[in-house]
Amino acid sequence: MALPTAWSHLVLLLAVLLQLVASAASVPHRHRLPAHRLASLNASAPPTTYFEVDRPIRPPQGSFEGPCSALLLSSSFGATYGKPPVTAAYAPPACLAAARARGGSLALAVLEWSADCRGRQFDRIFGVWISGAELLRSCTAEPRATGIVWSVSRDVTRYAALLAEPGEIAVYLGNLVDSTYTGIYNVNLTLHLYFHAAPPPLTQQADLIVPVSRSLPLNDGQWFAVQNATDLESKKISIPSNTYRAVLEVFVSFHSNDEFWYTNPPNEYIEANNLSSVPGNGAFREVVVKVDQDIVGAVWPFTVIYTGGVNPLLWRPITGIGSFNLPTYDIDITPFLGKLLDGKEHDFGFSVTNALDVWYIDANLHLWLDHKSEKTIGSLISYDVPALVLNVDSGFSGLDGKFVTSASRHISATGWVKSSYGEVTTTFYQTFTYDNSNMYTKNGTVQAVNQTIDAKSGVFVKDTSAVLLSEEVHEVFPLYVYTGTSDQVGDEYSLVSLVKLGINEKRISGGKHGFLYSNLRNAQSARGTMKVKKNLVVSGLGQTHQVYKYVGTDGCYFRDVSSKNYTIISDNFDDSCSKRSPSSGVKFSSNKDQPARKLLKL
Repeated sequence: MALPTAWSHLVLLLAVLLQLVASAASVPHRHRLPAHRLASLNASAPPTTYFEVDRPIRPPQGSFEGPCSALLLSSSFGATYGKPPVTAAYAPPACLAAARARGGSLALAVLEWSADCRGRQFDRIFGVWISGAELLRSCTAEPRATGIVWSVSRDVTRYAALLAEPGEIAVYLGNLVDSTYTGIYNVNLTLHLYFHAAPPPLTQQADLIVPVSRSLPLNDGQWFAVQNATDLESKKISIPSNTYRAVLEVFVSFHSNDEFWYTNPPNEYIEANNLSSVPGNGAFREVVVKVDQDIVGAVWPFTVIYTGGVNPLLWRPITGIGSFNLPTYDIDITPFLGKLLDGKEHDFGFSVTNALDVWYIDANLHLWLDHKSEKTIGSLISYDVPALVLNVDSGFSGLDGKFVTSASRHISATGWVKSSYGEVTTTFYQTFTYDNSNMYTKNGTVQAVNQTIDAKSGVFVKDTSAVLLSEEVHEVFPLYVYTGTSDQVGDEYSLVSLVKLGINEKRISGGKHGFLYSNLRNAQSARGTMKVKKNLVVSGLGQTHQVYKYVGTDGCYFRDVSSKNYTIISDNFDDSCSKRSPSSGVKFSSNKDQPARKLLKL
């Protein structure tokens, strides 16, 4: 996301010598359509629907009475940058209390963000909080003169404890409106609920959710802003004495000088070539999560590309993976409960290795409570956190060359907790590997980045007689970004870009509540060209192809969709689990025909 005071790499270099401009011009950037092109578009045409490809959110089997829907907030975000978040009182929908009174429970909760915009505007990051706990982190779509619409649906069932209590909704979307950037985002925020006839399983949802975020009043979002590599943002929290399980859910997004952190050259390259305005600190970032001074986990984030990133024409109408619904990252801190059950406040903090300004980070602490006792006890059995392994090899001749970055990390902890449910031992581990190749050619006018993040994590819970839960997640994030400039004449040039990114994820869990398995392969390839003058796109094109394949014990979903210049040119999808090809998928020939299938028929 572009912040008003922070331009991405290319803009910062347009004023330097031609050779230096050529070096930085290949770095990912964002541009805007000029006013005369916007005015030439047919303002009476229907708005374009933008969407992020994802599988449908389906009510679980056996659920009933749904959806029960409640409009939580309706607002327009115009000149809102540096202003307080928009707030509204939250009251649990009457149907939620009625279901509980009959002995039922929440089966599914979906938070739906729907918005429209017209004109010209940057992409803007935004967050949604209830009582300080973040429920959604997202990026706005970039509008056009004829208008756009889009929606985001997120499963928020895990926040059942929050949804059952009165509170306050806060939405921060820092937007600027002037004679150039005219887009105002009109937003509706809606909650949809489904119910089970019986109470939920014991460990399904947390009993209490404690926000690890900043408190209102603020003239910003409730996230922490990590501004450099030495910045540690934290909050003091005291947890209930009868807690028997604890999981931190971490929200992460990166902006300004670190929006394209995976393309950043080392400081040595910048100094050697006198590129003082180019963001540096190399191409590796790690979010470190601490409780007091102990590292309890890490996040090696998926490389979300926002809707204005690299070439904005790539993301119209298919947006980048994760751009509308940024992923969150779970860290099980149950092994550390022994030291946290002392009734005192403890520091929950976040830092980012090699960070440049700015990273927005906060978290939700999900706590499971023993309602049959006033106090649980525990102790840490083992704890292993070797130092981060980070290597950078480079070789350059002038502006051309290559630097290769590799890293690895392992974190593990085991601890026991004794409650009325017995003595339970929990082990949590994370293992990461990282490889990044960053090559400059043609006197620095071409940059090619090839990166892979491999992340594994697991939770094993057992009592004295059996394994209660065994869960493992393996994620691989491949990324390739190519940018090249040519035809440089003054402030006018051509840009060619190619982006390939994806998520390959396997999840396996088993225990007394059954066996679950899922396999996701989500791959996106986008390419485009632009003619740029004074940071405005005077001509260009973008095309994107995405294949989404999900197979799990909870169902299957397939989608193969392609777009070119705002138009869907093919779209095949199938939600069956048959082994045949998705011939039952429906094909659409235009964006009007296929406005992005809603995740729920609400």
